[in-house]
Parts: sequence; C-alpha cells; structure tokens
Amino acid sequence: MANKLMLEVVTPSAQVVSEEVDLATAHGADGVFGVMANHAPLLTTMPVGEMHYDKDGTIVSLALSGGFCEVSNNRMTILAESAESIEDIDIERALKAKERAEQRIQQAESAKADIDLARAQAALARAMNRLKLAGHG
Repeated sequence: MANKLMLEVVTPSAQVVSEEVDLATAHGADGVFGVMANHAPLLTTMPVGEMHYDKDGTIVSLALSGGFCEVSNNRMTILAESAESIEDIDIERALKAKERAEQRIQQAESAKADIDLARAQAALARAMNRLKLAGHG
C-alpha cells in the first residue's frame, strides 16, 4: 500500500467502496478537500455533494447525501447517508424527486400546506446533486 490511501465509503445499507486509491476529493464542512497517502488526521461533516477518487489513473465519481469523513493512518472512511456512482443514478427518479421537492418548497413558502421547508430543501439538494453528477443538471 505504498503511497496509496485506503478508501472506504459506507452507507447504512452497504459498503459502497473499499479500495486502495491514489487520491480522493470530497466536499467537507469548510469546502472541497483532497486526501492522499500520509495525510494529516481529519474529521469533518459532509454536506450533500460529490466525491471523486483516482485509482490507477481512472477517476470514479460518487453522489453523496451527506455524512461524516475521517482520515487517519492512510485510511479515509466516509459514513454517508447514501452514495451512488454515476452508473447507478436513476435519472428519471432524480427528475421526479426534484419536481416533487420543488412543489413542496413552493407549497411551504406559500403556507398552503404544513410542510417541513428544510426537509423539502434537503430533498431538492439531493436530487440536484444526482442530476449534476449524471450530467443532467
């Protein structure tokens, strides 16, 4: 594992990634950060966003729906609410989720319904992130 970083991405339902990588980038609480082998320890929250990792010259991208990241001892562990690769993103489902969230936000802002605005905004952010990563946003 010389000059490699062990990357693990875990969701409540599955281990999505467990690979040695050259570089990983992600969105943290203070912005985008990159991690390579021998990185200083780090602990951060992660908003809805994307992450990328380079494994032997191949870049892999994932849509993340928030979570936590810990970097320590040449290991980067991401505990995410959800994580999807570009190939796994269902465009039609994401478009429907976006539309539904926009409607709920509109209803909440006009006080036509008892809707949790923050929850609707979070759903919209997740849908927009998926669509952006899949090239539809």
